[in-house]
Amino acid sequence: MDPYPLALFIAGMALLGGAWLPNALAGRPLSPPIVFVAFGWLVFNLPVPFEFPRPWAGDDARFTERVTELVLIVSLMSAGLKVDRPLLHRDWRLTARLLALTMPLTIAAIAFLGGWALGLAPAAALLLGAVLAPTDPVLASDVQVGGPGEDEKTAGEVRFALTSEAGLNDGLAFPFVYAAIAMAAGGDPTTWLGSWLAVDVLYRVAMGIVIGVVLGWGLAHLLFGIGEAKLANRADALIVLAMTLLVYSLAELAHGYGFLAVFVAGYAIRQYEQGHEYHRRLHEFSVQTEKVLLAGLLVLFGGLLASGILDLLTWRGVAVALAVVLVVRPAAGLAGMVAAGVPPRERAAIAFFGIRGIGSFYYLAYALNREEFGTAMGIWAVVGLVVLISIVLHGVTVSPVMRRVGTWKRATSSRPVG
Repeated sequence: MDPYPLALFIAGMALLGGAWLPNALAGRPLSPPIVFVAFGWLVFNLPVPFEFPRPWAGDDARFTERVTELVLIVSLMSAGLKVDRPLLHRDWRLTARLLALTMPLTIAAIAFLGGWALGLAPAAALLLGAVLAPTDPVLASDVQVGGPGEDEKTAGEVRFALTSEAGLNDGLAFPFVYAAIAMAAGGDPTTWLGSWLAVDVLYRVAMGIVIGVVLGWGLAHLLFGIGEAKLANRADALIVLAMTLLVYSLAELAHGYGFLAVFVAGYAIRQYEQGHEYHRRLHEFSVQTEKVLLAGLLVLFGGLLASGILDLLTWRGVAVALAVVLVVRPAAGLAGMVAAGVPPRERAAIAFFGIRGIGSFYYLAYALNREEFGTAMGIWAVVGLVVLISIVLHGVTVSPVMRRVGTWKRATSSRPVG
């Protein structure tokens, strides 16, 4: 049997599902990612007279790194384009808390669990914490703000916090990944700690922000700021993909964090001019591209599960994965928002929806492609289970929880004062 027609059928089903399922399942306790993963698992378990390629973990992590990288940058541009609130808005203070307090607490807690419960070496434990700390901009679309200009008065703070956190922490987790790589290389911390702080933390973060601002503003000027010659008058929405690749590649060439640059550029474009209808076209195209890429990626994730990756887990690994989703993120999220002036129910929702996903796969593949950690497949198994739990748990609960938060928000805002 020739596997090529079957591969085309699978690709067609994934593309069709990516376009149709989000609307078909909107508001229901079943998310498209759950369906895609289940479909992938079924496909890779078909009784066919050949073996499906499984380009995901282990020796094939280079493919994983590149395909997850592409999905992430498209999603980050989409996230940046739909954030309407100005930089000095008070809600950014909550984002700063999630980045400066919640994420480091999460990394430390997961690294501790990796060393104590799983017996991982310090470098591998830190890597586990770094790859599982950032929330995911790809799988979190149901808890994020809507498209450009959409009214987010219902559950607005929750959606804005989760959108901005996911948009920024994918880049800010990178220094910790680099630290784990340096530790795995066996160097004395006194020889690499200084350069890590200067280059991987300060320089790369600053360069990502600078390139995002400069290119975002420059591209926005081409789109909206040169009168009748402005690009928005004649360009197709496909230009958003060109802008995404341009910003990301230049940031990486300058050794900055490309993920950070892409989100910042999208946000800068949105802030340059908010009234033009072309913003919505850009955002809609990026969302469509993201959905298609995500569908294929989650089918492959289902194939990874079908290959038996979770068979490598011990009960300790299962316990750590459950703890990451059910204990570590909620506790770190609540700790980061202490005295933030956010109502308790909204704090609980923000802390709970720390969705893990494609970013974790990317960072793990990136690190394993550059250094030997000794327990690669065991780490893949834990990360895979964390993402699976997050996809199922958050996918089932997102619609009812966000509806309740919105209902409570409307009720409190309409309550008479005094």
